[in-house]
Amino acid sequence: MVRNIDRRNALADAGLGILAEQGARGLTHRAIDGRAGVPVGTASNYFRNRDALIASLVERIGERLAPTPEFLAAHEGKEPSRELFTEYLADIAYRLLDNREVTIALFELRLESLRRPEIAAVLQEWKRAGFEGDVEFNHAAGLPGDRRDIALFHYAIEGLLFDRLTGPLMPEASVDDIVSDFAARLLPPESP
Repeated sequence: MVRNIDRRNALADAGLGILAEQGARGLTHRAIDGRAGVPVGTASNYFRNRDALIASLVERIGERLAPTPEFLAAHEGKEPSRELFTEYLADIAYRLLDNREVTIALFELRLESLRRPEIAAVLQEWKRAGFEGDVEFNHAAGLPGDRRDIALFHYAIEGLLFDRLTGPLMPEASVDDIVSDFAARLLPPESP
C-alpha cells in the first residue's frame, strides 16, 4: 500500500480524538479505523504497533500545536521586549486552548506515561526537544528570560491549560490578563 501523508494525518487526528474522548485505553488500531472511516487494518498499515502509533501521535501533536507561519511572520523583526515575549506566550496559550482536543490528548498521553515507560520515553524526548527549541528561539530573538525562566513559563502555561480545560478557578480572569501577569511576575525586571 502506498503511504499517503494526508491519510496518515487523518488517522493520527482520529487517534488524538479517541485519546481526548476515551483516554489511552480506548486507543486501538480498530478504533482509529472506525473513527477515520477507513477499512479495518488501515491504521495498522500506517502504524505497525502501539509504539509506532504513539510516536506518530506525539509528532502530530507537535504539528497541530505549532505556531502559524502568519503569526511568526507578523512578529519577526519586532524589537525584543517584555511585551513581545508576552505576545508569544499568549499565542502558545491560545493555540493550546483553541486545539482543545489535541491538548487533552497530550495530557492523556502524559498521564499514561506514568504507567507505560515506552510512552514516557517518547514524550520526554519530545518535551526536551521542544523546550530546547523554545530556549533557543527566545535567545535568538533577544527576548527577556533565560533557560530557568522559560521552564517556569512552561510550568505556568501547563497549569493554566489544565485549569481552563477542567473548570477554571477564576473563570472571569481572561487568558490575556493571566499571561500578562505571568510575564510581569516571572520575568526579571527590564533594565533601564
